[in-house]
Amino acid sequence: MKILYVTTVLRTVNAFLIPHIKMLIDQGHKVDVASNTLKSDISRLLELGCEVFNVPFQRSPLKKDNINAYKLIKEILFTGDYDIVHTHTPIASTITRLACRNIEGVKVFYTAHGFHFYKGAPFINWLIYYPIERFLSNYTDVLITINKEDYNRAKKFNAKKLLYIPGVGLDISKFRDVIVDRIKKRREVGIPEDSFVLLSVGELNKNKNHEVVIKAIAKLKNPSIYYIICGQGPLENYLKQIITELNLEKQVKLLGFREDVNEIYKAADVFVFPSYREGLPVSLMEAMASGLPVICSNIRGNNDLIEHGHGGYSVNPDDIDRWAVYIEKILNDKKSDLGIINQNSIQSFDISEILRIMSKVYSF
Repeated sequence: MKILYVTTVLRTVNAFLIPHIKMLIDQGHKVDVASNTLKSDISRLLELGCEVFNVPFQRSPLKKDNINAYKLIKEILFTGDYDIVHTHTPIASTITRLACRNIEGVKVFYTAHGFHFYKGAPFINWLIYYPIERFLSNYTDVLITINKEDYNRAKKFNAKKLLYIPGVGLDISKFRDVIVDRIKKRREVGIPEDSFVLLSVGELNKNKNHEVVIKAIAKLKNPSIYYIICGQGPLENYLKQIITELNLEKQVKLLGFREDVNEIYKAADVFVFPSYREGLPVSLMEAMASGLPVICSNIRGNNDLIEHGHGGYSVNPDDIDRWAVYIEKILNDKKSDLGIINQNSIQSFDISEILRIMSKVYSF
């Protein structure tokens, strides 16, 4: 078969989809990629034998470049003679499915990494995105959802086939099997070796909601509790201001972008993940594979991974008091097996299992 992968930005492919593409190539299929490749590394895809098309998709649906993207993707589809077009991310998937409407012989797969309409989403999201997704499902041969809330909602759509697949896969061994000197790593990031360490991994933005954990730590008034955050983003200065106002400069560390997060997981005591919206969060899966207990927000995606009291605790993302309660609960529970539970339950999300499922999906 000849298959075209389409994403809004190439970073999605490089971060999550290379194993999928490699599996298909190893099976004898030809795989090409269409995406906005601006400032992206295409070398790995070229090494695999993929042709990479630069399509000027823009994340904002109102950008004029998306009109050019539509014309270009339609041209690629007409001339490429593809058997399957597998599209990811909302804008690219909208444009691509519209472009595929009048092309015979091509099957359209769409992996929804998290619908913009979800329980608790702003009404405007429902008003705009829900009817679009429902309409475009008419031009979708296989609709793949990665969390159960989206799966149940998509049952009302008109895709020829609807599937729930638990994510795009995580190489669990990279996090489970890493060996780290905890004391040395703690010293490296500037925290005492005998402290109780909370960890978050994610962009410093409003959705990730790191602020609630910082305020919960201030409420606890326990100088042995430290909070380290790996990530960059627009709220960095805002978070620094809150940290200063709450006199937590010694206890809260913004580490920026890190390439050693698999080692930092092993140096932490608990993973905290207070975001407002997720599809199926990779960093939460990484933390589980690393053997960490989890406190996370009670939202779509997180609820597919953590059952309250089983592997961790699920909390309203804005409830500072409850965040403080469960931070203290794990701190005081010296015999907790929450981390072991997580390492066991995450096995079904391993990349090998997801690729096994996807191999069958492509035979549809």
